[in-house]
Amino acid sequence: MKTHEDLVVWNKAIEFVVQLYKLTENFPENEKYGLTNQMRRAAVSIPSNIAEGAARSSDKEFVRFLYMSRASAVAIETQLLIAENLRFVKEDISVFKNDLNRISRMITSLINKINERIN
Repeated sequence: MKTHEDLVVWNKAIEFVVQLYKLTENFPENEKYGLTNQMRRAAVSIPSNIAEGAARSSDKEFVRFLYMSRASAVAIETQLLIAENLRFVKEDISVFKNDLNRISRMITSLINKINERIN
């Protein structure tokens, strides 16, 4: 592997972060340190954990960080539903959910590929 920047999943996760930041710009001001912050931190952790894992010295460590990255994607999906139920989101969140699903599948595929190499 070259670097994390060469991973399609890392690039997709970066794009997702940008879109999520735009989505949460219009959340209520009183949610600035609540749901807005939580969603943004979880989104940022997806590509961050991919990058940090890729920089580790072993494939086993990389896989551990990929699992954390995938868990953050699931957390965001839950938070998106909460934001939708609270009517913080005006647009259809299905695009975000689809993007998260795609990113999660890509992470799972990378985990499987690395695990095959380890075993």
